[in-house]
Amino acid sequence: MNYTARGGYDMPIEDRDNAYLVTHALAKDTLSRLRDVETEQVSFRKGLVKLGRICGYEIIDGRMETEYVEIETPLEETMGERVKGLDDVVIINVLRAATPFVEGLLKAFPRARQGVISASRDEEAGRDEDGSFPITVDYVKLPDITEDDTVIVADPMLATGSTMCTVLEHVTENAPEPENLIVLSAVSAPEGLLRVDETAPEADLLTVSIDDRLDDDGFIVPGLGDAGDRAFRTT
Repeated sequence: MNYTARGGYDMPIEDRDNAYLVTHALAKDTLSRLRDVETEQVSFRKGLVKLGRICGYEIIDGRMETEYVEIETPLEETMGERVKGLDDVVIINVLRAATPFVEGLLKAFPRARQGVISASRDEEAGRDEDGSFPITVDYVKLPDITEDDTVIVADPMLATGSTMCTVLEHVTENAPEPENLIVLSAVSAPEGLLRVDETAPEADLLTVSIDDRLDDDGFIVPGLGDAGDRAFRTT
């Protein structure tokens, strides 16, 4: 794949209908270790950081343009290439599971502006008839977003898509459409990808794995468990 209608991703990012799949070998290796029930808290959290960094580099390689610049080495002048737009990146942290994931992204985008949205689904209320959950938003703090920005909304788990759809409403409300709007997850369910794609068609959905299904409680199967609980040792 050299080009798609919704973006300019090159391999190792693969087009899967309504989503793009990161196929980098290290991403798949890291995700496999995250899935393992024997992976304890510290290793799990470090794994999310590593996966975020890999995904960040893949976004740079597959989505961002480079430009030729003149540089002077200790020996002579020559031409080099630099990535354009690294100062125009916004990363949205969907609390709390995305925190280590975003830590990894910041290694790829150290000058990114950051936003935070605390949003969670009301599991006690149960799923609606359409399969979504009611979402509670407790806190929103976003930087200004411009038309030149690459906006990455990060959440390790994209299950029903209920949380992500609500988050995207806050991100796009009263803001111009950015040059790139990317929803980044480690593991996604087909149902969630479809819901987000229908609700926010302007967003590119990027994930490391599209898993089999959701169970009756709305959890991704095979998944990797609750990413927040495993990263922060809570239940």
